[in-house]
Amino acid sequence: MFDIEVPAPYGATSLAKIGRALGSAGVGLEGGGMWSGTAHYLVADNDAARSALAAVGISPVVSREAILAELDADVPGALGRMMRRIAEGGVSLLGQYSDHDNRKVLIVDDVAALRRILEADPAP
Repeated sequence: MFDIEVPAPYGATSLAKIGRALGSAGVGLEGGGMWSGTAHYLVADNDAARSALAAVGISPVVSREAILAELDADVPGALGRMMRRIAEGGVSLLGQYSDHDNRKVLIVDDVAALRRILEADPAP
């Protein structure tokens, strides 16, 4: 899965254009949102998403591999514990949101290191 970062300076108007372009290309959005004039969306087909957005003049589009992580969201402090492990592992978190299956979408500077951290048994 990939996170695409797309400029959305005009709010709903920008999102309508992004949504039409991706929808017309058959690219599904598996999660995401918009804040501070920038949209982030989780997509399976990175190349199709980038091509569809370029075809309607939307740029720049930044894409990064995204890691999906399970989180016991109903357990108080679960997000804090996960973020502590990531920070202590020396991985820089560039973005975080949830997908439609309530998993955390993590965008980081070192995907391999994040995988190792998440696969290790968490400290109590």
